[in-house]
Amino acid sequence: MDQIQKSALHQFIQLAIREDVGDGDHTSLSTIPKGEKGKAHILIKEHGILAGIDVAVAIFKELDQNLELTQFFEDGQEVNPSDVVIEIYGSIHSILLAERLVLNVMQRMSGIATVTNKVVKLLSVTGTRVLDTRKTTPGMRFLEKEAVRIGGGVNHRFGLYDMILIKDNHVDFAGGIKNALDAANTYLEEHKKDIDIEIEVRSIQELNEVLEHGGIQRILLDNFDIKTLKEAVQIVGNRFVTEASGGITFENALEYALCGVDFISMGALTHSVKSLDISLKSDLTKNLSKK
Repeated sequence: MDQIQKSALHQFIQLAIREDVGDGDHTSLSTIPKGEKGKAHILIKEHGILAGIDVAVAIFKELDQNLELTQFFEDGQEVNPSDVVIEIYGSIHSILLAERLVLNVMQRMSGIATVTNKVVKLLSVTGTRVLDTRKTTPGMRFLEKEAVRIGGGVNHRFGLYDMILIKDNHVDFAGGIKNALDAANTYLEEHKKDIDIEIEVRSIQELNEVLEHGGIQRILLDNFDIKTLKEAVQIVGNRFVTEASGGITFENALEYALCGVDFISMGALTHSVKSLDISLKSDLTKNLSKK
């Protein structure tokens, strides 16, 4: 994890804890003596791809450096029901304070990684790769995109700053494809920015306009039916990177990939994924035996 991500994670943890704790975890404070130590473990309850365990370790350590953590799995590994992925020993108050945030992150990230990995395996018979989108949970984009990467997918642009992606509304407001592309290339030149330009097209006619103009690196073929998508890919050839989007699901992803596009993008990887079932359990026997 680079320094930018570490900084984002620190801010995320602090914000999430403030949101959850308020002026105190009154349940734990009222029922468990201060300074009491215990042991707990994170338990997997369904098959999937593990993601977020490195983040979980960071959360535990940020909340309490004295917690002792024993990690048995790594991000990206397959996990099954009854697998214990990490054991925690130390302040019970700290363990319970971290519990919900750790589980929320691991469940969601593992759910995203699991779905992404299924799509990656499905497309393995083709040359097409799967991209994520900006359809993410506010404040959690860096975690959700990391989960896509762990699952074997490819991260598209992270935000509005690392690529120019000219979509239908940009084209319409700019007064057409030529105007939008001319303006985008002039902007990059004037601001001395080295980022790619991708443009969305809605028809073969728009595609031909883009090909005639040039000045882009990638073409987004949006909401094309299968027949038209195949035609569009043949027209583009190897001149530009192609991406298909719009209504792509696990059920039809392979059909889109077989059209020959370089990428398919799926908002469903992050905006409607089911979380993996994971829980944190105390280990009373080990709590009593470890002094």
